[in-house]
Amino acid sequence: MKSITEYLTFNTKSRFNLINITLDVEKILNRSGIKEGLCLINSMHISSSIFINDDEEGLHHDFHEWLENLAPHEPINKYRHNDTGEENADAHLKRQIMGREVVVAVTKSKLDFGPWEQIFYGEFDGNRKKRVLVKIIGE
Repeated sequence: MKSITEYLTFNTKSRFNLINITLDVEKILNRSGIKEGLCLINSMHISSSIFINDDEEGLHHDFHEWLENLAPHEPINKYRHNDTGEENADAHLKRQIMGREVVVAVTKSKLDFGPWEQIFYGEFDGNRKKRVLVKIIGE
């Protein structure tokens, strides 16, 4: 059994950003030499997310609007968490909806996706450095 662990880092300039990280994960998989196994991709921050979906601009716009309707950033005083001095309670809620991590099967040295599937980093409280764990295990 082999394994590889690497980290991707992000520091977006906006509060909300969806970044396709599929190619980054594929590069790590290629370096690993693993042909059959599992790939875990995990956001290591409580105000960002990892998820799988379609890389389509209209859908990304819809995600942004949908999440803002469910957990709007303002008014900031609406959230008890923000009483701590933070202004990111909405980002915690958005992360809860969009998810913490994904696991993708590795088959014949490739990420084994369905049609249109891509891996995304979702940023909901930007302007600070954040990490994503990529751990691949297998043979």
